[in-house]
Amino acid sequence: MPVLNEADYLREAVASVLSQEYEGDKEIVLALGPSVDATDEVAAELAAEDPRVKLVHNPMGRTPIGLNLAIKASSYPIIVRVDAHSELEPTYTARGIETLFRVDAHDVGGLMDARGKNSLQRAVAAAYHSPWGMGGAAYHNGGPEGPAESAYLGIFRREIFDEVGYYDETLWRAQDWELCLRIRQAGRKVWFDPELSTGYYPRDDFKSLAAQSYASGIWRGEIARRYPDGKSLRHDLPPLMVAGTTIGLIAWILQPSISHRLPRSINVVLNLVKAAPVVYAALVVFAAARSKRASTFEKLLLLRVLPTIHFPWAIGFVKGRVRGAQGALDKGRVRS
Repeated sequence: MPVLNEADYLREAVASVLSQEYEGDKEIVLALGPSVDATDEVAAELAAEDPRVKLVHNPMGRTPIGLNLAIKASSYPIIVRVDAHSELEPTYTARGIETLFRVDAHDVGGLMDARGKNSLQRAVAAAYHSPWGMGGAAYHNGGPEGPAESAYLGIFRREIFDEVGYYDETLWRAQDWELCLRIRQAGRKVWFDPELSTGYYPRDDFKSLAAQSYASGIWRGEIARRYPDGKSLRHDLPPLMVAGTTIGLIAWILQPSISHRLPRSINVVLNLVKAAPVVYAALVVFAAARSKRASTFEKLLLLRVLPTIHFPWAIGFVKGRVRGAQGALDKGRVRS
């Protein structure tokens, strides 16, 4: 578990690992980044309370570096990646390991079950589960069991790291997708099992959510820039939406004062472009109204949550695609 500024979530996350209904031996290795809250104190208490909790220090604070340090410090032949913002279902480990060998896979992942402890966080969780929020990936919305392009978090046979290498430490985000690419290129299997569920608590304020979305977009753009397989149509849609909505809003503002000076054909085009922000607004309202996980108040919050995810992600994706990630940070998590 890579850990950075997670004092409010760490104890529950570790407890969900240690209480797994799994008959074999287990341990949890925490890779501690340079937190500015009480995370290190909480981690030290956990290690003192239970010898199965091991600590390694990750001075750079980067997720792939922390993951590699933790894997190398671990003892067992199965590696289960977990997140400090997550809580595992009690049977997660047993089910994941059973699936790993049942289907002869080297990496297995399941559902990210986004949850919330307050209204805004529950609204963000509803956006994660919506195909209009996070793009409809199987680990957000479910789907049939089978081979997958990537796996959420991941349950691995340890030997796969000896075969294909560890996490790419130059990828501060999206390193899981790149590792899965190498696993698949080696002829090994990445598998999605919808019976695996991990509770995940997303960001619970708009500023942090926007920062996370922006950083995610940048690094997804970096992946698309580096790897032909790292780009799909669903990655292009948000930038097209931002461009269309922005141009449409400009047309709404400027056309009334300049339309008499423009050729009729240009005015026709501008009238068509003006439909883009209307269509986007209608889709946001539709997505919020259709959410089955949100209360009435949380559906109202979704009207702001969805653009807070879409626009920063799209702008970040274009930047990452054109200029590369250039060491972009998720400033919603790194507070110092």
